[in-house]
Amino acid sequence: MLLGALGVVYGDIGTSPLYAFKEAVRAASAGATIPDPAAVTGAVSLIFWALILIVSLKYAVLILRADNHGEGGIVAMLALLGARHARPGTWQAWLLVVGLVGAALLYGDGAITPAISVLSAVEGLKVDAPALGRFVVPITLAILVGLFLVQSRGVAFIGRIFGPVMLLWVVVLALLGIGGIVHEPAILAALNPFKAVHFLTHAGLHVSFAMLGAAFLAVTGGEAMYADLGHFGARPIRIVWFACVLPALVLNYFGQGALLLAEPDAIENPFFRLSPDWAHYPLVGLATLATVIASQAIISGVFSLTQQSIQLGFLPIMRIVQTASDQRGQIYVPVVNWLLAAATLTAVLVFGSSDALAGAYGIAVSLLMAITTLLAALIALRWGYNPVAVMVVNGVFLAVDLVFLSANSVKLVEGGWFPLVLAFLVALMMLTWRKGTGLVEDARTAMRQSEATFLEQIRVNPPVRLPGASAFLSSATHGIPLHLSRFVERSHALCERVLIVTALYEESPTVPESGRAEVLPIGPDFYRVILRYGFMQDASIPEGLACAVRAGKLPAHFVDDLTVFIGHETVLPKSDKRGMADWREKLFAFMQRNGERTGAFFCVPTRQVVEVGTEIEI
Repeated sequence: MLLGALGVVYGDIGTSPLYAFKEAVRAASAGATIPDPAAVTGAVSLIFWALILIVSLKYAVLILRADNHGEGGIVAMLALLGARHARPGTWQAWLLVVGLVGAALLYGDGAITPAISVLSAVEGLKVDAPALGRFVVPITLAILVGLFLVQSRGVAFIGRIFGPVMLLWVVVLALLGIGGIVHEPAILAALNPFKAVHFLTHAGLHVSFAMLGAAFLAVTGGEAMYADLGHFGARPIRIVWFACVLPALVLNYFGQGALLLAEPDAIENPFFRLSPDWAHYPLVGLATLATVIASQAIISGVFSLTQQSIQLGFLPIMRIVQTASDQRGQIYVPVVNWLLAAATLTAVLVFGSSDALAGAYGIAVSLLMAITTLLAALIALRWGYNPVAVMVVNGVFLAVDLVFLSANSVKLVEGGWFPLVLAFLVALMMLTWRKGTGLVEDARTAMRQSEATFLEQIRVNPPVRLPGASAFLSSATHGIPLHLSRFVERSHALCERVLIVTALYEESPTVPESGRAEVLPIGPDFYRVILRYGFMQDASIPEGLACAVRAGKLPAHFVDDLTVFIGHETVLPKSDKRGMADWREKLFAFMQRNGERTGAFFCVPTRQVVEVGTEIEI
């Protein structure tokens, strides 16, 4: 567990020394070729205390407590707060919007992280051979294309080397840092937080903000501690951070600072200049491998976030491929993979270097961290913690977050717009999909017959009873599905045994098999089956019905040779003031048309599926 946490959770923040310190010193030096010693010491001090306050205290000590039955992440927070079922116009509804924006920001982060990480590693080639500089972008593109290509085959083979490689990486970070500190121990003065405070208060507002924004790059990746909580648990994540990753990062940042105090001209790439000449190329290879691992971790995280968002109704159904039968969470989402690949490769081509990308990196993460702090405070209040203590503690952390967010906001024109545009597009789709599905459900409710009305109808005009059993999937837990009433209306027939099946995702990460199925009789050989799953589980209609049979809640012959009827709804945008803007209704209709087949999403074999078409106006 410790080795796995090291490989998956800390890949992003563990590769930050490749670019974070260099950018912080350059910002503190206000463009000077030779950095001032006070700027170097101030940058090291600022990074050190940012790691302590934001990552160690806020995330490792505070945020990891806000777990939803062991699961973490922004979606788990929304589930804890019950914002999913918020009514329009309430504060919970606005909270949901804020949370979905936070989730969307992870997509922007997911596009930038692989680009800046791999670029910064490959740029190490220029230390010994400046002529190789023109090959940096093509090599980076080739590595990233290869990484996205292997996603469809699963990443189990990469996962096996995550931990050992990252362990080697943090050991190398520590050794390089120790070597630098030994040659210039004066850098240890940066342990004093007043070194950072003094520099920031005397450097001028513009320089101070630029330095704060650049130093923030050292803590990006810290949010993975909470996002991956469900995979490893809080204890292993905390142990690895305090016993391994934090010491290695601190030593390396202090080592880079010591190098610049002794050799100010090493500002071009202080990380690689820390190593002996003979070790440069092996270090480039190790750094590249470490950044690939960091990139893989963020890609897998985006896949997981997408799956949770689909299951909680924030995104349309997409094709999700399980890439490992023996390991939960190993998934591949083709649409997201290639959209993320396009965004990442575009970032490399547009910005061209890690220095330029540093301007785009940080603003999305700092906003996400501020949102996380706010939601964590609301969860603490909901759990009954002392309101004064919650306001003081979370208020301090939120103030720190807002300082860094303000500092990163100056990067907006330098490239910060790129991840924000990506996040805006994702948030727009999430909010449009949620609003649209609500309008569709309202339309269904208006058209849906009650059980009593339907039973009376088939009593008065009995349909032809066909041999066998049928199941009609429904999004509601009451009433008759539209495609069931439509099927009987047009065919004047109905199977002898009928099930109405609804699969619900609960606010908890998992639902045990004992609580999977609820069976309610409607009439003779006519049952409603409600299947419940957690948002970290895959809903399978065949598996859920089998659970109902094993529990003795449903006769076995109801699932033998079952025909599953699914409503195929065509959404027609309607120009009125009750729905959304015309363009949003058209966007929703486009997403609805291009979503994954409902039967495939619920693991129903294609040969058992019959679709019944219905038109719905919103």
